[in-house]
Order: sequence, then C-alpha cells, then structure tokens
Amino acid sequence: MSARPLLDQLIDALRCLPGVGPKSAQRIAFHLLERDREGGERLARVMACAMRDIGQCDRCRTLTEASRCALCADPRRDSAQLCVVEQPSDLVAIEQATDFRGLYFVLGGRLSPLDGIGPAELGLERLAARLDEGEVREVILAISPTVEGGATAHFIADLAAGRGLSVTRLAQGVPLGGELDHLDGGTLALAFAGRRAL
Repeated sequence: MSARPLLDQLIDALRCLPGVGPKSAQRIAFHLLERDREGGERLARVMACAMRDIGQCDRCRTLTEASRCALCADPRRDSAQLCVVEQPSDLVAIEQATDFRGLYFVLGGRLSPLDGIGPAELGLERLAARLDEGEVREVILAISPTVEGGATAHFIADLAAGRGLSVTRLAQGVPLGGELDHLDGGTLALAFAGRRAL
C-alpha cells in the first residue's frame, strides 16, 4: 500500500483556507510548484513560525506574538473606553478606519448555543473581570448585527449595565446581517462615529 502522493496532500492542506475549494486549491498548488517555489517555501516558513509563535493577548485576546499586544501596552490609549469586537480582523478594521483611541476586547465569535459557543468560549468571565477593575467607563459594542450578534450584545450590555457603565453600540452604516470586516472604511467610520446608547 503506497503513501498518499505529496501533491494530493498539498492540495488537501490548502483547502483549509476560507473560500478555497478543491479547484482553487489545485490551482494554488500548481502555481506554487510550477511558477513560484521560492514564494511557496517562504509561505511555508512564515506559516510555521506564525502557527508556533502567535497567540492571544492576555489582556484583550487579540492575536499577538507577545503576552500583551501593542495596543494594550500603549499607555497613550484611553482605558476608559473598551470596544468589544468579535474577531481580531474587526479590531484591525476599526483601527484602520477610525481615530478610536480606547482599548479592545476580542470575543473570538458570538454566542451560539446550537454550535456549543457560550459565555466561557468567548472569554466573558475575563471581560467581566476587566470591567470590575474600575478603569472602563464606556463599553462600545462593535458586534455584527446578526441574531447571534444581537444576543451577544445584549448579554454584554447586561454585564456592563450591572456595573453602572455606559453602553453604546455602532449605529448607522452597518447593514443588518453584515460582517464588520467586509465593510469599507468610510462606512465603518460613519457607524463608529454615530454609535448610540443600547
């Protein structure tokens, strides 16, 4: 019995990428092998290092190589404002499109009991502990306006309101059912500037 061919293994491995099906994976594999082996080798090296060395910030849960990300370590950021986002890509989108100078908390998803995602999976106990520290005055909910996003936002709003904190949510510009990391910068900036009390 022979081992599975390496080309098939490469194609199968590339399918783990979002939006890459069997045909796209095959095209990528052939491109790297036929036209850009140096790029493929660089990709493999960087990918191996990233998988090994990138983890979560111990403060906000975004992706970082250090125990604390650059934003959380920056003393110039306003610790009174805490923006809660679903994914690290949402944090990047807000940083690129707005002049927000507060801090963040990355959930890593939305509440979805059917998928087994509850408060523990989103680190909500860590968020509650952070709110209890007393520095945060406003919690900004930058969560996608989906059914699960709405449930998540209400859960977090209750956490914050129970501690006497101001709670706001992104307003106009974010379409119902939209994902933050798919919005253009202008739309996201307008939504962020027009946030309203929840």
